[in-house]
Parts: sequence; structure tokens; C-alpha cells
Amino acid sequence: MRLFRHTADLPEDARGAVVALGNFDGVHRGHQAVIATAQRIARDLGAPSGVMPFEPPPRPVSRPDDAPFRLSPFRVKARHIEALGVDLLFVCHFDESFLHKTADAFIQEDLVAGLGVRHVVCGYDFLFGHGRGGDPALLRQAGAAHGFGVTEVGPVADDADGVYSSTRVRDALVAGNPREAARLLGSPWEIEGRVEHGDHKGRTIGFPTANVELADYLRPAFGVYAVRTGVDQGAGTVWRNGVANLGRRPTVGGTVERLETHILDFDGDLYGQHLRVQLIEFLRPERKFGSFTELKDQIVQDAAAARAVLAKEPVGGAEG
Repeated sequence: MRLFRHTADLPEDARGAVVALGNFDGVHRGHQAVIATAQRIARDLGAPSGVMPFEPPPRPVSRPDDAPFRLSPFRVKARHIEALGVDLLFVCHFDESFLHKTADAFIQEDLVAGLGVRHVVCGYDFLFGHGRGGDPALLRQAGAAHGFGVTEVGPVADDADGVYSSTRVRDALVAGNPREAARLLGSPWEIEGRVEHGDHKGRTIGFPTANVELADYLRPAFGVYAVRTGVDQGAGTVWRNGVANLGRRPTVGGTVERLETHILDFDGDLYGQHLRVQLIEFLRPERKFGSFTELKDQIVQDAAAARAVLAKEPVGGAEG
């Protein structure tokens, strides 16, 4: 997959693509249907397939005081999109200036002049432009005027007749139900980031942890999870079982929200490395213990519970 961080001065072989438009936060099964539709049309037309996400999503720009909510920061989103077999990824940089760009200007400047789109695909609820003034109907009108096709993908629902959405994924995670989130996404939800030095208290009780800050990720239910951890090694990722605490660590008076992962049967040095942590099952809520001894005893139980859960899981993590 080729990545372009702008729409100006694209090489000729990157123009004329069939492009899926949207935020694609989480790249859930509904998003995947939109992207698959673009790929099918691209094959029929003999054109490259592309995806254009708004990055970052509009919400943190238009509502900067909202709590963190992202399911997939750009690196994660790009990896999921690439795993689907997309040819081209065009980043539509969403900043204060873009917030005030009209829907017509976006079509003229980005889609027509920039990408030279041959066809665009979007979801039925896709809105864009200043004041959310653009919708699929406006795209169809513009397509007729500028010579590009438009396909609107209707709601994609699961067996329970619920429409796949990023909101449903967020609700499942906040409720402490990562398995439901994984069902909606098509793979386990994960947090990834650089391993940072913590206070090293876990090492003193025999449970060293790899610590990752949550940054602008959504805050799922705070507590202990059975997890799969992936460490990038070359072009691949090596996956190991683990148990993780997500929260503030009240026993040690912690105030910073972060993910602390103890990788089972592993004692290597991960500082500075990039770590992927997939939440598999919620084991218990976070709570404050009266002493380190109580905490250690509970961690022993948590590790045993995580082993039991993960022994029943397929080996290896999801690369998508």
C-alpha cells in the first residue's frame, strides 16, 4: 500500500482511483464493507483502490475538550487498511482550517483537482464539510457534474440486527466487554505504543510490567485483562500471552492513566520498543489494595486466570 499525506501534486498513477471516504475509526466490519465495495468497483474498472480517512477525526478538532475517544490512532488505522489489500491511502489532514472548508470546496479541491477520483464510495451516514453540509446526495450531484461515479453503502448489520458502528465498539469497551468489541471489529481491539519506564514497583514483587501511555485512546473499563502482546520484530510481530492492568494504579497512589502489561514467561528488556496489546477478556475491576503483599497475591491469581483464558484462544495475534 502506498501512503500519501496530501492530495496535491500526486503522481499520475495515484490519480483516478476508486476511493472510500470516511473516518474509519476502528475499521470495524461496517467500514470494511465500504472499503470492500470500493475494491470491487476498482477491479471492475481496472483502477487502483484507495481509502481517504480524515486524520485526525473531526471530533477532537471541533470539540477539543471532550474525553479521549479514539479506537485507532493513525498508525493502527493504516495497518488495518493495508491488511485489507488497499492500493492507496490518502490522508486528509483535518485541522482548524479544514474544519471551515465547505463541502463543495472539499469536492472541488481534494476529490476532483487533487485525487482526480474516478469513483467514490461512502457509507449512508457519511457527512462532510463545514457544518456537516455534505452528504451522499451532494456527492452524487457533484459526480454527475464532474464525471465521477458515487456508490452509497447502506447500513451493515450483524445477526442481532444491530448496525456496526464505532459507537457500539466504544460502548462495549467502556462496559468491560472486549469480546463484543472484537466481534464488531473482526479482531481484538488493541492499544499500542512505545514502552516507557515506570516506577519499577512491579519488578520488586516479581511481576515486571511493560508500560504504555494511553494518549488519545478511548478509556475502556479500568481493570485487569487477559491480553495478547505483540512485539514488532523485523517485518513480523511476535505474540505472547499476558495479563494487564489498565487504569491509575490506586494501590501506589497513581494518577496517570496507563496500561501496564506483565508478559507471561518472559523476562526480556522491552524499553523503547513498540508494543501491541490486544484486550481479550476483562478479569476484574481495578481496586486499591491494603498492601503490596495483598497486591502480589492478587496478581498471582490474575496471572493464573489469564493463563486459563488464553489457553482456549487461538495461537497468535491478529495482524490486521
